[in-house]
Amino acid sequence: MLQAAFNYFEDSFDMDYSVARERARTAEGRLQLTEPVSMRSIPAHLETERGRPIVIKPIDNTPTDKVCGLWFGLDDLDLILHAKAASEVHRQQIVLHEFAHMILRHEQEDVSHDYAKTFFPDLDPERVVSALKRTDFFNELEVTAELLADRLASRIRRSYREPDAEPGNFGAVFG
Repeated sequence: MLQAAFNYFEDSFDMDYSVARERARTAEGRLQLTEPVSMRSIPAHLETERGRPIVIKPIDNTPTDKVCGLWFGLDDLDLILHAKAASEVHRQQIVLHEFAHMILRHEQEDVSHDYAKTFFPDLDPERVVSALKRTDFFNELEVTAELLADRLASRIRRSYREPDAEPGNFGAVFG
């Protein structure tokens, strides 16, 4: 049933999802993360790779209802702003999605500077424009970033699983 839903989703948009999946897989492979992978180890790795700190902050209001997270690649740091999430898992996915944009080196253009200054008057409008442009969730950049975020989330879950745990806790149920 889940596969049928995924197939419907893929067929609903004019995009080759196999390309996005392959790009996400390749980008994850290039990362060379060491185990255990965590929400601490990923930004630490990216900070080393990019040569600047990553600051992650929640915000009360986002510029549009389409935006859950924004990444600003500033001169001296990478700033990730995220909407307040209903759960820690949702917050993690939002932040992982923004990490994925960094890993994939996604940059965008074409939002007015006046519009950008309305929401973030203290930031360079060019950088705000770049972040706000990533609000179309059904383009290849967004799909690839989300697929990479999913792969990173899976790595985190696998890193903290009991190595000898039985599937479904079989021993506890059946003795």
